[in-house]
Amino acid sequence: MTRRSISKRAAAVTVTAVLALGTAGTVAATAGPQHDAKPSKKQIAALFDGWNAALQTGDPKKVANRYAPDAVLLPTVSNEIRTDRAEIVDYFEHFLPNKPVAKKVETYINVLDSNSAIDAGAYDITLTDPKTGKKRVVEARYTYEYEKRGGKWLIVNHHSSVMPEG
Repeated sequence: MTRRSISKRAAAVTVTAVLALGTAGTVAATAGPQHDAKPSKKQIAALFDGWNAALQTGDPKKVANRYAPDAVLLPTVSNEIRTDRAEIVDYFEHFLPNKPVAKKVETYINVLDSNSAIDAGAYDITLTDPKTGKKRVVEARYTYEYEKRGGKWLIVNHHSSVMPEG
């Protein structure tokens, strides 16, 4: 092999290697990090149904499992703001004997990204007096802020207040 043919061969190998690296770099750059698709509004609405079903169990810990450990709960029938799991369990220990059943009246869902969404609106909460069995309906506004953590959707902020003109 002559010196000239060795140079041509080395140049061809170099060009091929550069092109291959360039292509791999382009593919890696355009692929970007893997992201989950944004959830649908229907999927976010179903999170409320799961919360409401947890109420029906009568188990405050099951309801609290729907909340992130650092969630903030501004509850409907308490002036106390709850900011950790123990406080949220405590609230539901006192609330669940009223056998609450919530029904959305109006809802607005904003899916912010693949890991967060807000559901706000109005709902009616039917409560049953544990002593008399008498039912009453509390008309309230609500906001649920959800985050997907560790693959699970959790409530990170829940505000519920009685309608001021109800």
